[in-house]
Amino acid sequence: MRSLGVLYRRELGMAWGRGGGPLLACAFFACIAALLPLAIGPSPERLAAVASGSAWLALALSSLLSLERLFERDFEDGALDLIALGPASLETVSAVKCLAQWTANGLPLSIMAPVVATALGAPLSLAVITFATALIGGLGFAFVGGTGAALALGARRGGVLVAVVVLPLLAPPVIFGAGAIEAYAAGMGWQAGFAFLAAYCLAAMGLSPFAMAAAVRNALS
Repeated sequence: MRSLGVLYRRELGMAWGRGGGPLLACAFFACIAALLPLAIGPSPERLAAVASGSAWLALALSSLLSLERLFERDFEDGALDLIALGPASLETVSAVKCLAQWTANGLPLSIMAPVVATALGAPLSLAVITFATALIGGLGFAFVGGTGAALALGARRGGVLVAVVVLPLLAPPVIFGAGAIEAYAAGMGWQAGFAFLAAYCLAAMGLSPFAMAAAVRNALS
């Protein structure tokens, strides 16, 4: 457990030291929100109608920014070989890396999501459910994105490959999360969408570490 704690703190330090932490992702998130009124017009009614869905789409795209370097930086300097020889399994290491990725980027983006949605015209009453869905969805994004990063390990144009692999897999949580918010706003049953989102996140957390470990072993062999 102590080694996993050291690995977790190391990943957080690397996310801040080399990737700028959440600053780049949050800035990208804000830029998408700022460009949306220019694309569909400044009408408050039109913006309010797409605020929740747009915030979720921006959240998904912003989550992709730092995924390429999740395994690549350790692969390049040889640290991944040492980690693979350590006491923790690659599945556990992969899960810890994804949790650190979510802490460094997904958590700040989740906090920013209701702010962006409200700025685009969503009612303030939706802030809590927007934060809750973004928090859960961001965790799923981290694990699914980690799978894409592991599959792209050592490949040229790895960032493009990560986007090609991951983006289709991000569609379900975007649909479930935005759907839950829209149902809540309309006074309808939102629990089903929220439950599907949570199930997606749990499935990603349970299955993705095995896929990541297999991809890492293949890259190291």
